[in-house]
Amino acid sequence: MGTHRKSPTPNAELCSVFAEGSALRDGCQEQNISWQLAEETPVAFVYNTVAHAVMMATPADLEDFAMGFSISEEIIDRPDAVMLTKVENHDAGTRLCIAVDPDHLGRGFSARRNMAGRTGCGLCGIEDLKNAVREPKPVGTPRANVHAAAILRAFEDLPRHQPMNRLNRSVHAAAFCDREGRILLAREDIGRHNALDKLIGAMYRAKLNPTDGFVAMTSRCSFELVQKAAAANIPMLATISAPTALAVDLAKRAEMSLAALSHPGAVVKFP
Repeated sequence: MGTHRKSPTPNAELCSVFAEGSALRDGCQEQNISWQLAEETPVAFVYNTVAHAVMMATPADLEDFAMGFSISEEIIDRPDAVMLTKVENHDAGTRLCIAVDPDHLGRGFSARRNMAGRTGCGLCGIEDLKNAVREPKPVGTPRANVHAAAILRAFEDLPRHQPMNRLNRSVHAAAFCDREGRILLAREDIGRHNALDKLIGAMYRAKLNPTDGFVAMTSRCSFELVQKAAAANIPMLATISAPTALAVDLAKRAEMSLAALSHPGAVVKFP
């Protein structure tokens, strides 16, 4: 396993490992290559010594991950409820030992998972159907009035904020942008929901107000991203690919706006 990098200092090379392979180019003879691949490792969340979930993730920005996951999954009901996060690296993966004020544990604390969360969905291991799709809380601010030009600007600039993806071409990014589309903060992970969790944690640790802008992501908009954004009080989520019908429905109930790229130079907004 490659060396883990410490949050929040970015160093994309330390979250990649080299693998030997062979390349075929237009039917020519194979060429031996060494390719950088993204790391993927189990990350366990332990709250007040109680094991809660194991997520498969890129081992970077782990303090941000601890804070963001705690907020987006409603483990805590206020960000300052997290008192301490200790990162423990083991041969089998990483443990995030999180001390939380017991008086501020949220409804998500009881929705424990009984298996590892895969990178693809963010839902694996939920033990009860009623916990699968949480009713989102209203964001509590008017729907973001963000122009299409700002969304296009953010997506045009986003590759500059993806150092890991430039190396391994396999990780998602989530970026917090101001209303003009300027990227203020970005995080990457092999899982789209993990990238959003890390961004949420970084935003709260940097004391950025989520209602001052929007989030842009290099993925489709699935319902759990809407749930996480609503829990973090993010009024607008823009994604490269279209949202699902359930995502649009949840966004309406959360009083959020969604946006997606339609074709070069065009944006579709919901509503």
